[in-house]
Amino acid sequence: MNNINKNKLGLTLGLFGVAIHIVWSVVIMFGWGQFAFDGITRLHAISFSVTVGAMSLPKMFALLAAAFVVWYVVGWVFACIWNWLNK
Repeated sequence: MNNINKNKLGLTLGLFGVAIHIVWSVVIMFGWGQFAFDGITRLHAISFSVTVGAMSLPKMFALLAAAFVVWYVVGWVFACIWNWLNK
C-alpha cells in the first residue's frame, strides 16, 4: 500500500474544515443559526437549551483558524497512523 502524504492530507482536511465553518458562519450571520441548531438536535433526538449568539468578523476568523489547525492535525495524525500500520 502507498503511504499518505501527511501535509497534503492535513491541508485537505484543514481546508475542508474551514469550508464547513464558513457555511456555519454564514448561517449564523443570516440569523438562521438557532433554527439550524434546533433542527439538527431534534433530528438526533437530543434536547437541551443552547442559544446561538451573534457572529462577528473577528470571531469568524478565529473560528476558521481554529478549525483549520484542528482539522490539519487530525489529517496529519491519521496519515501517520496509516503509514505506520502499512509498514
